[in-house]
Amino acid sequence: TGLFSLYMTHTGVDVIDFILYTIYPVIGIFVVEAISRVIKIQKWIKLWSQAGVAIGFAIYYWFILPPPQNFPLTAIVMFVLALALIYQGRRAKISPEQSNY
Repeated sequence: TGLFSLYMTHTGVDVIDFILYTIYPVIGIFVVEAISRVIKIQKWIKLWSQAGVAIGFAIYYWFILPPPQNFPLTAIVMFVLALALIYQGRRAKISPEQSNY
């Protein structure tokens, strides 16, 4: 391809696309954070919504992107992040005054 194209042969993805695939979940989680602050929803709803975003990206990265462009290890990390967010959401629902999130 072109002189400035940095193609990652082991993933089948251009470096710029790889960076964007890394940034998209962060943007999604920050958008949920911003919306939750604007409409002042409860912490546990925000955390569970962020977990939903993480699960959505995990499913997309593992099952929808075709191999070799898919990212199963990234998807696993997203699933683990979702579990942590669900756990924190459960703690925030049980005792909101002790939740820092």
